[in-house]
Amino acid sequence: MNNDWVILAEIVRARGNRGEVAVNDLTTGPDRFTELGSVSLLDADDAVKREVEVEEAWEHNGFTILKFKGVDSISEAESLRGLRAAIRPSRRRPLEPDEFFFGDLVGCQVVGANNQTVYGRVTAVHEQGGASGLLEVDNNLLIPFVKSICVGIKPEERRIEVNLPDGLVELFQNEK
Repeated sequence: MNNDWVILAEIVRARGNRGEVAVNDLTTGPDRFTELGSVSLLDADDAVKREVEVEEAWEHNGFTILKFKGVDSISEAESLRGLRAAIRPSRRRPLEPDEFFFGDLVGCQVVGANNQTVYGRVTAVHEQGGASGLLEVDNNLLIPFVKSICVGIKPEERRIEVNLPDGLVELFQNEK
């Protein structure tokens, strides 16, 4: 995560004929977009391409669908493909104690809770659509993001403590 922006979604494609877009949603769902009211659309270099007001947001076939004010045709929506909807960190919602944002886990060191073995740093968090997610570690290790394995999540310390199942590390070492 670039510290200047919090990425909320990536625009996958145009959807419908009124200028709607289908997005890969990294938030808590469509209500978050309507709650925010507006977002910035960024290119791959985090340059702002435009500021947009969210008219509507809803779920459809596994995607969040967004309708932006002033984007009213398929061709206008298609021109947004690949852009990312983002907000400044100051616009994040407040967290409850022991809550965290997935983006804050990227860069955390993964350490054995019992043996202090360093497994690497988190390079990505992959959500699995209702199932537990996966932490991708910089040495090609994938760790299921479940409470029984990730026993100490401390983004403020840039640290995640894990109890890895026997054979998990070896499984990924053998795939290299």
